[in-house]
Amino acid sequence: MHEARLYEKLENNSVKCALCNHRCTIKEGSHGICGVRLNNHGTLYASTYGRISAEAVDPIEKKPLFHYLPGTLSYSLGSIGCNFQCQHCQNWHISRASLEGSELHSLTPEEGVNRAMANRCASISWTYNEPTIWHEYPLDMGTLAGKQGLGTIYVTNGYITEEGLRELSPMLRAYRVDIKAFTDDFYKKVCGARLQPVLDSAILARELGMHVETVTLVIPGLNDSKEEMESLIRWVIEHLGPATPMHFSAFHPDYKMTDRRPTPLATLEKIYAMAKDLGLRFPYIGNVHNRGYENTYCPACGSTLIERLGFSSIIRKLDGQQCANCGERIEIVRNVS
Repeated sequence: MHEARLYEKLENNSVKCALCNHRCTIKEGSHGICGVRLNNHGTLYASTYGRISAEAVDPIEKKPLFHYLPGTLSYSLGSIGCNFQCQHCQNWHISRASLEGSELHSLTPEEGVNRAMANRCASISWTYNEPTIWHEYPLDMGTLAGKQGLGTIYVTNGYITEEGLRELSPMLRAYRVDIKAFTDDFYKKVCGARLQPVLDSAILARELGMHVETVTLVIPGLNDSKEEMESLIRWVIEHLGPATPMHFSAFHPDYKMTDRRPTPLATLEKIYAMAKDLGLRFPYIGNVHNRGYENTYCPACGSTLIERLGFSSIIRKLDGQQCANCGERIEIVRNVS
């Protein structure tokens, strides 16, 4: 058991966690909404520290991250638990898993960094389940990873507190955040959370110098209206910048949301076109058969800079951070700084 960071001890052996924006008050013998931060006799413990449910060497495009170390491999780790309760969760078998019923194996931060380097990965990603609730472990591993020249990535729902994100900022380089919808009603009913903390964390990540990309799973009848998507795109352009890559992904029925149909390609194409019309430089469509919507195009001349098929990518006309055809500066991270 590893003592947690970012919590306050209260009366009667209760504690108040300050890691995510639920800010749970946890009584003796109980855990937070995440299911993995446990109060034992007035001390909060990070019960999944160094405990792994999933481990893989993934193309970084699978995160998806298209403008951070494109064409490289990312050593990817996940555990169990989540601070959201999304009805459409595609990783529910680990996000809703309990400590007692899970088969987890141990991996120290040092071992994780060594495996990343042995597999010739350019980065480490904490993913599959919500990394925020794993805070102490990515913090320790990421600090070691940075010393070895590895990139570091959170694939997150964005519900981390300002305190938590600032503590990660010296080691965290990329912040791939889900903006699941652009209404508080969706977040409350579908995820058991609120929208504003997600938006706040995305702004702060950018201010702290992290590379930010957003993903929105477009669900028919729930978050796919023209008005909502336009509001979301305008918000990203205004607060994160027009060069922020936005991924609009097709929904497929899963978990507790099997009554919805998959997202029509036509819906995604309209959102893609609208994003470009509004001034977003790099919109993408995901979870569909390749139709060129995952390629990176020069916003100035239209040249194909990076061609993608599945999770593979080929650099076509990208010279460092410039379009090799017209010289337009392309906002993309090619090397770990």
